[in-house]
Amino acid sequence: MPTSVLIHGAGSSGRYWHRVAPLLEVAGHRVVAPDLPAEDDDADLTAYVDAVLADVDAGGSLDPPVVVVGQSLGGFTAPLVADELGADLLVILAGMVPRPGERGVDWWTATGWEAAVRTAAREGGRDPEDLDTAALVLAGVPHELLVELGPERAQSMTPLLEPWPLTTWPDVPTRVVAAADDRFFPLDFQRRVAADRLGLDVVEVPGGHLPAVTHPEAVAAWLLELCREVAVRA
Repeated sequence: MPTSVLIHGAGSSGRYWHRVAPLLEVAGHRVVAPDLPAEDDDADLTAYVDAVLADVDAGGSLDPPVVVVGQSLGGFTAPLVADELGADLLVILAGMVPRPGERGVDWWTATGWEAAVRTAAREGGRDPEDLDTAALVLAGVPHELLVELGPERAQSMTPLLEPWPLTTWPDVPTRVVAAADDRFFPLDFQRRVAADRLGLDVVEVPGGHLPAVTHPEAVAAWLLELCREVAVRA
């Protein structure tokens, strides 16, 4: 039974994946979607990794192929988990791609995030001065799905204040999946970051910054396809 380890982003929970997980399970995957200790100011990236590994261990055997997926801020945790597990595939979904030693608080300036968001807004006919994070993240999510998702959790800055600990990207096949209408991490921005930092193109799915909520079928289909590719290579 393939294993999908799904890691949520900032201020969220494992419930972020609640519409994707059943689709993967129907396809025969064991799904692990833990809650990270987002609200705990004592929890650093090591604690985040430990929380994921504890849920993985609690579920029993870890059967290949093992796919680790990180969404948004989960892009800082997912490579660490993939490295620990010796994963077969690492997927960054609408997510951050860190460099060795880079702090999360520095990532935004280092990637040129603000200029990219302003450019995308201008090209989309929106106000480039409006950098309301919540509005950018939640754009395109119907109210009923927000209610279904539940309240946003507080997000501690602790994991953003420490250098990313790996000295190189893990030796795990990696794919970057970007959302076509993401206002928070615009598509062109994701393409540039993936190319600059990983030398990769992106896979494109529909939706905004929360595609697993708004377009679970498309996200699940791509994850299953990527998993099949790994299985064929093995």
